[in-house]
Amino acid sequence: METVPKLFFFLFLLLTASIATALPDKTGSGQINSNSVLVALLDSHYTELAELVEKALLLQTLEEAVGQHNITIFAPRNEALERNLDPEFKSFLLQPKNLKSLQSLLMFHILPKRITSPQLSASSAVVSHRTLSNDHLHFTAGKVNSAEITRPDDLTRPDGIIHGIERLLIPRSVQEDFNRRRNLRSISAVLPEGAPEVDPRTHRLKKKPAPVPAGAPPILPVYDAMSPGPSLAPAPAPGPGGPRHHFNGEAQVKDFIHTLLHYGGYNEMADILVNLTSLATEMGRLVSEGYVLTVLAPNDEAMAKLTTDQLSEPGAPEQIVYYHIIPEYQTEESMYNSVRRFGKIRYDSLRFPHKVEAQEADGSVKFGHGDGSAYLFDPDIYTDGRISVQGIDGVLFPEEETPVKKKNSVGPVVKKTAKPRRGKLMEVACTLLGSQFLICH
Repeated sequence: METVPKLFFFLFLLLTASIATALPDKTGSGQINSNSVLVALLDSHYTELAELVEKALLLQTLEEAVGQHNITIFAPRNEALERNLDPEFKSFLLQPKNLKSLQSLLMFHILPKRITSPQLSASSAVVSHRTLSNDHLHFTAGKVNSAEITRPDDLTRPDGIIHGIERLLIPRSVQEDFNRRRNLRSISAVLPEGAPEVDPRTHRLKKKPAPVPAGAPPILPVYDAMSPGPSLAPAPAPGPGGPRHHFNGEAQVKDFIHTLLHYGGYNEMADILVNLTSLATEMGRLVSEGYVLTVLAPNDEAMAKLTTDQLSEPGAPEQIVYYHIIPEYQTEESMYNSVRRFGKIRYDSLRFPHKVEAQEADGSVKFGHGDGSAYLFDPDIYTDGRISVQGIDGVLFPEEETPVKKKNSVGPVVKKTAKPRRGKLMEVACTLLGSQFLICH
């Protein structure tokens, strides 16, 4: 009877030993055995790939993957990574800020399963397998993503296998990221400059103006940036995003004109900006250059009061609208606070040199003077930080400057003779002594 427990104990030891040999051998937590495919990769002739794996900090991730399942690695030869790789692309991969791209690139070469060379060449049709980067590799007749498998089953281990390929495999996401960063670098490139200029008076080099930071207001006044008048040439069309590449003025002007139409009651103003004149294009170009504008938009009732004579003269619609555009960014709150604090305010307009007068009246802002005045009727119709549109209930016209004439006297010139005036001392003496002296009469 004692032999039965011994037999069971002996069978238990055999079963435990067989299970231990079947499982992957691990020497400790986070440690892989010396017969692992990762150790084979680090000690192999694929030194460039092994170096990239270490720089990408992927060893811990790959150890966890090997602990869960077999892996298949497609290793490019060293020449493909040393001499045949684009230097800009390699520099892009090795930058610390592009660590995610480097990791995605390397994980694109690893499959979470074991695939041998007979399995790769067994089917002539295209077969796809998911990689550790959640992308897919496509296999056809000894090729992976059109790259030839030059050394199939090069290194075989119990937990994985390594195949040698002729070149590096680049996933689309990494290629797009590289192209996007390269395009941004080309946009921010320094423009070529002309030869230095010499001041003829001092015979010294002229100093270059200080660089303008992105988003800073333009150096030139807005009047120098405006196009010639309508009688000379139409406003030029703006480039995409403007030459400063900071603001899309054309899109912002479109937005505020659409806002006017949807708001209601300002269709005439929008029609003048778009159809009767080229001012919408001109405003878009100014905003693209970095200028800010405040538009005092008369409503349809006010525009209907304009006579034919006021609109028939050449350039009249442009001049009317120019007088309603202030080259500042003002909101209803900022203008009301200004007139409450300072009384009358005179804002510059694009109709140089005329100014728009504003003052506080009836708890609102009143523009203009006399019968041609207008009140701020619809505040803040559109405000985006570059363009501000304020609705008013009248059309403004600049005050005509008339010279003051001097009045000439027409009557005859009458000469006035001054009466002889006796001395002050004699006056006092006559007062005291009376008028008995002859000289006092």
